[in-house]
Amino acid sequence: MAGHISETKGIVLFARNHREKDKLVKIFTEKYGKLMFFVKNVTRANHPLAPAILPFTEAEYVGDIRADGLSFLNTVKTVHPYTKIQEDIFISAYATYILNLVDAAIEDGTYDPFLFDFTNQALIKLNEGKDPEIITNIFEIQIMSRFGISLNWHECAICQETKGKFDFSTVYHGILCEKHFSADPRRFHADPRAIHFMRLFAEISYDQVHSINVKAATKKEIRRVIDLLYEEYVGIHLKSKKFIDEMRTWEEALKLPPKKKEE
Repeated sequence: MAGHISETKGIVLFARNHREKDKLVKIFTEKYGKLMFFVKNVTRANHPLAPAILPFTEAEYVGDIRADGLSFLNTVKTVHPYTKIQEDIFISAYATYILNLVDAAIEDGTYDPFLFDFTNQALIKLNEGKDPEIITNIFEIQIMSRFGISLNWHECAICQETKGKFDFSTVYHGILCEKHFSADPRRFHADPRAIHFMRLFAEISYDQVHSINVKAATKKEIRRVIDLLYEEYVGIHLKSKKFIDEMRTWEEALKLPPKKKEE
């Protein structure tokens, strides 16, 4: 089917080799959603499109857009590499997971400019050095709607209370206030501090993220609760998420014990 030449912003989701010198590049475009592009001879030295298809890159692409099959990249106007993400294995792990979630959450060719902007904001914050765990947690909670999941983080599912201590209930698909914990004996029994931050993460925009300081123990609990939510409601198991889980054990191993005070 014939395509049409168009210009669009895009974020590289991933690239893989195709034959000897070509690549297939999946790009989340602002105008057309996720598309797979064929790029010919891109592995040759000094190919003009090579910088634009590197991982963790946002660019303005000009290509032959096709509704069916592969699209084709013709040229690129501007390229904005997220260099801090590209250079840091720990940050890049979180960025990879975020992009994998995008790839899993919507069908190819689905027009979703809000998700495009939200994804780009997340990458910008990671590239600025903001806490990658927090940036990722915000993304995980808010992208659940793209999987068709609607959870009530705003108020108690029974009495509509909005203040106090809360826990999460899969029976009620949302939070319960302390007065109604008994309504679901199998609630998550989560630390109320973790639920407090998760309620915040469900509503906050990345423009509002300046300096959110969360204790390590609370981060760990937030991670546990989000993992329970994804297991219960989403049911996907991404390799990039497993890598992050393993990476945390590396970080713990790399932490040196405090020096003993000299007597």
